[in-house]
Amino acid sequence: MSNSTKPPVVAIVGPTASGKTGLAIKLAQTFSGEVISADSRQVYRSLNIGTAKITPDEMQGVPHHLLNVASLPEVYTANDFTHDATAAITAITKRDHLPIIAGGTFFYLDLLFKKTTAAPVAPNQQLRDELNSLDTTVLFTRLQKVDPERAKTIDSQNPRRLIRALEIATALGKNPPKIISENPYRTLILGIDRDREELRARFTTRAHEWLEGGLVAETQRLLDNGITRERIQELGFEYVLVLQLIDGTLTTSEWCDKFIEKNWQYAKRQRTWLQRDKDIIWIDPHHADTAITAVESFLSAK
Repeated sequence: MSNSTKPPVVAIVGPTASGKTGLAIKLAQTFSGEVISADSRQVYRSLNIGTAKITPDEMQGVPHHLLNVASLPEVYTANDFTHDATAAITAITKRDHLPIIAGGTFFYLDLLFKKTTAAPVAPNQQLRDELNSLDTTVLFTRLQKVDPERAKTIDSQNPRRLIRALEIATALGKNPPKIISENPYRTLILGIDRDREELRARFTTRAHEWLEGGLVAETQRLLDNGITRERIQELGFEYVLVLQLIDGTLTTSEWCDKFIEKNWQYAKRQRTWLQRDKDIIWIDPHHADTAITAVESFLSAK
């Protein structure tokens, strides 16, 4: 397929709390766009506050896709995202609207744009249950033994990625090499970032807003509805910390401090991931009009 006949797709990337959602709304309003979420947790119903899921009011009438499409007992995979995002892009394009993808699960985007491949290994719940009881140091040590090549490139502090890598290595002997093929879309990838102090200020605001907005009650409802603590712990550090708050092992002040620090660590890992992608055009979030200019140029250059 020639580049001129490929459907145009805009993607917005950047560290957590950098403003991806706001920019996506602005671009969608300007270019008759519809937003596709690329977030591995916002796909789940009942996860709202702790995933920074956009509210109907915040959408400002812009259609959003791949929110609330799975229930928590299910495991929504990267392959599920590729299938669903492909269908959404096709439908949006048929309406002569612009698909705009925004979210922090960058592996999803790499998979969708054929920059990498996902191993054809189904979830192994028994193995996951076993591995979930281990801390990241033990998980990483295990991975170093069974698949040292994958251990060289993985985020050693991310339990979900470590467990998935061990799951694949258990099934296949090792994680298969990434295979890059032709991107089915004509893509513009915009990146936004903020300096350390500004991000930390946004993390602080988010910590207080989430607690005041009902994050503890949201987590308690998961427990009351039969979601296991092990499953909740898979959902990210935010929910792990809330469980500790519920248990009384953290004070509110300690929770906020840990929340801010964990977000900063996560943002640094996201930056490291994004720095390797030379296709990203970085935009100053304080001058969003440059993003509009970039999209205008992109759409006119067929």
